[in-house]
Amino acid sequence: MIGAGMGAMAAAARLAIAGHRVAVYERAETYGGAVARFERDGFAFDTGPGLLPLPAVYRDLFLKTGKQPLEECVDLVQVDPASRHVFPDGTDVLLPNASRAGSVGALNTALGSGAGDRWGDFLVRAREAWDRTRRPLLEEPLWSDWQVLGEREPYPSVPHKRLLRTRRASTLDEIAAWELRDPRLTALLDGHALAYGLDPRTAPASAAVLPYMEHAFGTWYVRGGIRELARAVYERCLARRVEFVFGAEVTGIVEKDGRAAGLELTDGTVTEADHVVAGVDPVRLRALTERALQEGGGVRPDRVSSSLGRFTVLLALRGGRDTGAAHRTVVHTPDRAAELDHVSRPAGTAEPARPTVTVLRPDDPALRPDDEHESVVLSAAAPAGADWASGGTAERFADLLVAAAEAAVPRLRERLLWREVRTPGHNAHETGVESGAVPPPALAAADGRFLHPANTTRFPGLYLVGGWAHPGGGLPHAGMSGALVAGLIVEGQDFRGSQ
Repeated sequence: MIGAGMGAMAAAARLAIAGHRVAVYERAETYGGAVARFERDGFAFDTGPGLLPLPAVYRDLFLKTGKQPLEECVDLVQVDPASRHVFPDGTDVLLPNASRAGSVGALNTALGSGAGDRWGDFLVRAREAWDRTRRPLLEEPLWSDWQVLGEREPYPSVPHKRLLRTRRASTLDEIAAWELRDPRLTALLDGHALAYGLDPRTAPASAAVLPYMEHAFGTWYVRGGIRELARAVYERCLARRVEFVFGAEVTGIVEKDGRAAGLELTDGTVTEADHVVAGVDPVRLRALTERALQEGGGVRPDRVSSSLGRFTVLLALRGGRDTGAAHRTVVHTPDRAAELDHVSRPAGTAEPARPTVTVLRPDDPALRPDDEHESVVLSAAAPAGADWASGGTAERFADLLVAAAEAAVPRLRERLLWREVRTPGHNAHETGVESGAVPPPALAAADGRFLHPANTTRFPGLYLVGGWAHPGGGLPHAGMSGALVAGLIVEGQDFRGSQ
């Protein structure tokens, strides 16, 4: 197995419990992939995802691979309120966890009568899209005739009173303009898209499943940070006798009799295998297979053209966390067009615009030296694949994030001890993804442009796992990719999906 990301470890644990001998080769010195941690001076920070949607994926993993359930391995808690939103006009709203009625009421109160109702109606339609796509996009291997998933938009059409007909939105942008009709609700929808590395102007309307998923299944946090989830999955793998080799970079996939038959490491060592599972991005995958296959044949490249990364600023603050502070606050951009234009261009081609900033302030003693200090994580979508150090671009962008976060963290600047700036380049260095981009989840419609490569390949014996394979990026999706790969290896062509 190549890589020790969340999807790969989920596959490894399931394969081991099915009786396979599993060895994982990881180029870095630790497990978890993008689910990483930064520590300094007694402060600790999640540098990847900070919250967990759809925890049932990992509950199922622990149920299927051992006696201890997930909740005995990590302290999993619901975040309530799910989020606080600060809009440019000064409007401030708290949205409850997993309550459509509560969200409708809060938005009607904060934004004006009718606004919450429109958001609630949108969630009802998003549920239709979820019901239509959940099985093929999360629980089943990608269909051999995957093109059909791109042909029809699963988000339902909406009656238009003036036109006396229905019309079907094809992008999140059109949902915002036609159905939400409020710049603050548009900002709410944009925030969900950007958090998954999607530009709402081009993301298909089927991406409505992302806010629905959070609404329906809640927002969860693992005490000690989401890195603790990675630790628990790693320890479950060890308990199932999975072997990990860290600091071991794979340079090629060995071919024998027309199928993948092992791995070659940097030092020339060759390890034989009956099956090879690769948890790598498409660029690295092509490099690994080019010697075994002519012109990359047999491994279909990723159709998703993701250029968005995650820019993060870690803040060490003096002074305790104020009572009643929201775990997550989203401070929305005052200039939507400028933000979206910036994220769609390579870094350095335009002056950074003030972005939509997510502020995470977990009330977690494990992340701070003592109760007289606080650790805070700021994050925003940003262009990937460029030199952020050039011309001080990274520091200027970090200043914009900190300025926005002042709306969420009282006395932020006077409390600041130090900050650590992390660009998409840090993600590239730590995960091996060349551009540092964040893989979005697989989505239906848009002619299949938002689907990822299938977990099986035309190179027999080679399987793909993790965020750059079906069903795409995000913690739940990575976990499901592991379940799908394990099912395909154990059950072969008879496997029809997770139950």
